[in-house]
Amino acid sequence: MDDNSTRDRIRALVRDVLDKALPENAETDSSSKTSSRFIDQTPKNLASSSETTAIRDESSKTVITEDDVRDLANGAVLRIAENARLTPLAADIVSEKKIEIVRRVPRRGSKSSKLIAVGADHGGFKMKEELKAFLSDLGHQVHDFGTNSEDPVDYPDFAYAVAKSVAEGMTDLGIVVDGAGVGSAMTANKVPGVRAAACYSVAVARNSREHNDANVLTLGSKTISSAEMREIVQAWLSTELTEERHRKRVGKIEAIERQYQR
Repeated sequence: MDDNSTRDRIRALVRDVLDKALPENAETDSSSKTSSRFIDQTPKNLASSSETTAIRDESSKTVITEDDVRDLANGAVLRIAENARLTPLAADIVSEKKIEIVRRVPRRGSKSSKLIAVGADHGGFKMKEELKAFLSDLGHQVHDFGTNSEDPVDYPDFAYAVAKSVAEGMTDLGIVVDGAGVGSAMTANKVPGVRAAACYSVAVARNSREHNDANVLTLGSKTISSAEMREIVQAWLSTELTEERHRKRVGKIEAIERQYQR
């Protein structure tokens, strides 16, 4: 197969991955729609309405207050943790606005095993392949959004696909690899509901989860070794947001984000 044919095949694959991830009004170089390769992990009614209905993810909280729901639009979708409870005033607002509550239930009844979205550009391709094998060894499921070779591609395409799958609840967490990890973090953080952290050490990885509840990890293949990647990923996955003081601060991050969604 010649180089042009290979590039055409890769472009077609990327379009297939991103088809439903791209906003409806985004420009595309294809005149036809292709089916999405996202794994459908959301309820049917949520999946069918996600393009037109506001979705908010408050699954990091154990108590949902009126401040969390007051500015939601009528008919919006609120994703919360399985055991989260609503205050009486929050419940009244939910009822009045006909807000749909979706409780996130741990897959396979185990909090230790997660469905993880991975993606990379050409610079991160090799490390992504190592990452996939490592995640499987740890007992996690992996959904690979590409790229699938070292042919040049644009990192925002793959960072966006991973971030959107996390934001919409199709996957539990996301990991993206590019040359430095910075560009992918910038891209992922443009997606509402995503808190992406570029991590270069075990300490930063733990902090990003324990203090900031990061749900997307970005790595730089040119800044860390394969061994360091494994240590960082294992630390990131094994750390959780537990203390209320950190939850409150993450809530403030989410409140700032909501100001720019109105």
